[in-house]
Amino acid sequence: MRSAWRVPTLLFLVAAAPLAGCSSGPARVDPHDPVPVKVGEVIQRDVPILISEIGSVEPYSTVAIKAQVGGELIEVGFHEGQDVHKGDLLFRIDPRPYEAALKSAQAQLDKDQVQLKTAQQDLARYADLVKKDYVTQEEYERIRTTAAALEAAVAADRAAVDNATVQLEYCTIRSPIDGRTGKLMVNRGNLVKANADTPMVVINQIDPIYVAFSVPQQDLPEIKARRTAGKLEVRGTVPDSAVQPPPGTLSFIDNAVDGTTGTVLLKATFQNHDRLLWPGQFVSASLQVSTKPDALLVPTEAIQTGQQGPYVYVVKPDLSVESRPVLPERVYEHETIVAKGVQAGEKVVTDGQLRLVPGATVKIQDAPSPASATEAGRWTSRRSSSGAP
Repeated sequence: MRSAWRVPTLLFLVAAAPLAGCSSGPARVDPHDPVPVKVGEVIQRDVPILISEIGSVEPYSTVAIKAQVGGELIEVGFHEGQDVHKGDLLFRIDPRPYEAALKSAQAQLDKDQVQLKTAQQDLARYADLVKKDYVTQEEYERIRTTAAALEAAVAADRAAVDNATVQLEYCTIRSPIDGRTGKLMVNRGNLVKANADTPMVVINQIDPIYVAFSVPQQDLPEIKARRTAGKLEVRGTVPDSAVQPPPGTLSFIDNAVDGTTGTVLLKATFQNHDRLLWPGQFVSASLQVSTKPDALLVPTEAIQTGQQGPYVYVVKPDLSVESRPVLPERVYEHETIVAKGVQAGEKVVTDGQLRLVPGATVKIQDAPSPASATEAGRWTSRRSSSGAP
């Protein structure tokens, strides 16, 4: 019975042996072979300390254009999305009803002025007669009251003429600022109402322009102190754009800290001649608050995190590596400021750390030349076309 089940088992093992030999498992790596890595250098220089936050672009000023008189819209002096200047014609409302009202008010003024002139002549004549007792004092007071009433009527007529003149001027709407027009909400031929709920068009001033962002309240004392000493520069970075706007200047600090977020709102003013910033756009705002002298900068990708905290692999002159703990402070562009752990001029591993252990030997890789890269591509294509595993 024992030999009966041993034979099939042996046959299975013998049959499986060739299959095991054909399997492609991972190649073993000799621990004494140098590990190919890429390295970066620790540098020391003065570094600006930046507060970087996500901000939003806001127009420098916004005006919602509404009609102050009602009537038929007979002219639109711009196109949607057009840049306009202060004083440019935007809309014209039919002025004929308001011209008629002005003429009526002017006629009433002329009429009352004639009556006032006659009343003033009567008042002068009655003043002489009352002195000679040719008329009674009561008649003189009546003439004087009539003249005074006509003076008040003339003053009211002048006010009515001024009001009619203003109403007529309201028929022509001009741009109050330099800016860019938005969507046109009413077209020529429509009847517009005075002070309607919906504006006829909205104009945004986008040159200059604001970038608004919030910073933690603990940074506020240093920002205020630095602003007292001089202007603070703010850099705005537009994501996925090769061209960036010129630096701006911090121009506004809110008068209160937001109690829900513990942050304070700031605004920076940017010149925007090239229209690189657009209202509603999200940008990265970086505010320089100080400068750290002789800071040690390590490539950010060189810093690893282990059970004992952050560390880097330092390459020694004999091309062996040493694991050294570091104390990162903050990130600056593509590098990290470290307080201690490395020295200027040392080389640290930036790629290939997963295959390293303390004391391992490394081989520093350079960027492949174009010729070698082309040859590698040809070899890969030949290998793929041959169908080899």
